[in-house]
Amino acid sequence: MSSQNANLTAAEWDVMECLWERAPLSGREVTEKMHAKCGWSRSTTLTLLSRLEAKGAVLGDAEKGKKAFRPLISREDAALQETEDFLGRVYKGSVRLMVSAMTQKQSLSQKEIDELYALLKGLEVDKDA
Repeated sequence: MSSQNANLTAAEWDVMECLWERAPLSGREVTEKMHAKCGWSRSTTLTLLSRLEAKGAVLGDAEKGKKAFRPLISREDAALQETEDFLGRVYKGSVRLMVSAMTQKQSLSQKEIDELYALLKGLEVDKDA
C-alpha cells in the first residue's frame, strides 16, 4: 500500500470506504453503491474515482473490457495520515493539547480512561526498552 499523503476529502473518504469494504469493484458497482448511499450521480462518482487515481489512492485496472478499482492505501494508513495532518494543523503537533481539548467538551468513561492509561504505559515501556 502506498504511504504517500493522499489528503482525502470527505467525499473521497466515502468512495474509499466503499472500496475498503469490498474491492475490486467496477466503476458501475461503485457508482451504484454511492448512488444508494449518497444519491450521487454517475459522473460525480466517476470524477471522484478519477481524482483518487490521480492522487495514487486507488488503481483502476482494465480487465475484460471494464475497469476494476481497488485501494492502494489501507484505511489504517489513510486514518493515520489524516490524524497527523489534523494534529499538526490544529494543535501544532501536540497530542497533549488535543486530548485536553477533546476531554473538556466530552467526558470519558472509566473504560476509555483505563484504555488511554494502558496505551500511555505501553509507550513508556517501549521508550525504556
